[in-house]
Amino acid sequence: MTTQTTEKTPNTPATGAATGLIGIPPHLGRALATGGGLLTIVSTFLAWTWTAAFPGDLTVYGYPGGLQVLVLIGGALTTLFGLSSYGVKGLRWLTPAGADAALRFAALATFATTWYTVLAISLQLGGLVNLEPGAYIAAIVTLTALLGALALPFERPAPDPIDPDETGWSLAKHRAGHGWQTVKAAFAAGEPGPVRALPSYAEILIIVAVLAVCLTVFTYGIGTEYDELFVGFLITAGFGFAAAHKAGLIRQATQITARHQTITIWGAFVAAALFPFTQTDDQYATIGVYILIFATVALGLNIVVGLAGLLDLGYVAFLGVGAYAAALVSGSPSSPFGVHFPFWAAVLVGAAASLIFGVLIGAPTLRLRGDYLAIVTLGFGEIFRIAVLNMDGTSGPDITNGSNGISAVPDLKILGFDLGARHDILGVTIGRFANYFFLMLIITAVVVLVFRRSSDSRIGRAWVAIREDETAALAMGINGFRVKLIAFAVGAALAGLAGTVQAHVTYTVTPEQYLFAGTTPPNSAFLLAAVVLGGMGTIGGPLLGAALLFLIPNKLQFLGDYQLLAFGLALVLLMRFRPEGLIPNRRRQLEFHDKAEAPAVLGKTGA
Repeated sequence: MTTQTTEKTPNTPATGAATGLIGIPPHLGRALATGGGLLTIVSTFLAWTWTAAFPGDLTVYGYPGGLQVLVLIGGALTTLFGLSSYGVKGLRWLTPAGADAALRFAALATFATTWYTVLAISLQLGGLVNLEPGAYIAAIVTLTALLGALALPFERPAPDPIDPDETGWSLAKHRAGHGWQTVKAAFAAGEPGPVRALPSYAEILIIVAVLAVCLTVFTYGIGTEYDELFVGFLITAGFGFAAAHKAGLIRQATQITARHQTITIWGAFVAAALFPFTQTDDQYATIGVYILIFATVALGLNIVVGLAGLLDLGYVAFLGVGAYAAALVSGSPSSPFGVHFPFWAAVLVGAAASLIFGVLIGAPTLRLRGDYLAIVTLGFGEIFRIAVLNMDGTSGPDITNGSNGISAVPDLKILGFDLGARHDILGVTIGRFANYFFLMLIITAVVVLVFRRSSDSRIGRAWVAIREDETAALAMGINGFRVKLIAFAVGAALAGLAGTVQAHVTYTVTPEQYLFAGTTPPNSAFLLAAVVLGGMGTIGGPLLGAALLFLIPNKLQFLGDYQLLAFGLALVLLMRFRPEGLIPNRRRQLEFHDKAEAPAVLGKTGA
């Protein structure tokens, strides 16, 4: 009989002992972390290099620039969380779930951004000789702050028993696994308590502040002018969000927004509408309108995948049907029909065409389940692309102009308002893409309303029942085929609605825009990734997932051939550590984290 014993190492801390990852006294580690954060703020007001050849001009004393601003933000977070850990009056509200884990992430964000900047300066300018004393000071104090934060005590997990007959490789795997569990425990945080009820006006002001922060972060990220700054922004934003989450601020903000869901949703659209007014030209409004098109289609797919549980791999075809239908009736000289419908009629034509195709494709195929349905929808997506490619008058009827597509689609005019012209609003010049941004914002609001109402309705509950267990749903009297067909038709109509605007934004509609997979969205693979990444079955999840999946590849173009490699690696890591998505609903969060406590507040937009 084999006896299982626990390996004992003289230098290993006792099981459950509250010690840090680094052997520094906790009181000294806390002082180093807090002081390091404060000195980091000071270091950002010093020059980090002697030449302006590095982007951002880090040569100025007394005025942070470029990446120094991100380091300044990280240092401020580290200092605030450090002071909150001391129980400083007026700062305790910053860490309702505990300060130590948040302090570690904040120190890590500051360290990573600072050392990335120092290495970028050295590599781009040709050596450490190009660094000024401010850069050395920043590197040292951020390293000091990180070491101090890692010395803060935490409860170590108990190791699993070890079989003394195991080989050296098995023992190494066991030690590595226990080491990883220890690191996870070091960065874990407690559960914040429920937020006490505040006056309605106070909670609404908090919601406004949260939305203002979100708008500021998005505007800064989309407006980063050079590659180094965007990479630094990703580092700071990622670890900074993790710090706020571990501090309990995200969950408490979620509890407050859950009490005022309607106000939060409308406030989010108002904040989004303010985005074009923060820009000096139409450059980033272009990205904004494409993000909204992508997000709207992803939200439509969320009905099919997130609510009804139908894996659709050819969903981008419905976007193409709507775009082609609208382009053919919008007065394009490439259209064989020679008609020019007004906007409202073109929208109805695009949405109706996609809905009809959704019913025609869904009727014979929705009796299939799982992988078989996915294969059929994938085939439909390819059939659509090949069909419009062959409708060139040679291989088929002359309708879509083949590979040349429908070109010269005119700009929209709504009630005499030309969306293709510049307009002055409140002293701000609004360009063409900003006009379409406002139009897509209205359409996105309509899609959100449809999603929210349908998910709360009787048919929405039937979709969820079909998704969870179709056999049990059928036994309870739900007409599974009819319910799935409605989901397919509604999702297709919403995609066609977005396609009508896409045709006018891009001027040209071609078959190559509607692939299963490609380097740029929207395509079926990216749409499905946006839904899964953001959080299936929620409103905010696909919107956030679509924004990230469009913005990050657009900003990572400097990687060239390695762009998709880096992007795919990031998705793999995210799915490994947060498989339920960025904004999960309750059911999926409990499925992936069955040992975790249920979220304190649950809403339609997530947990």
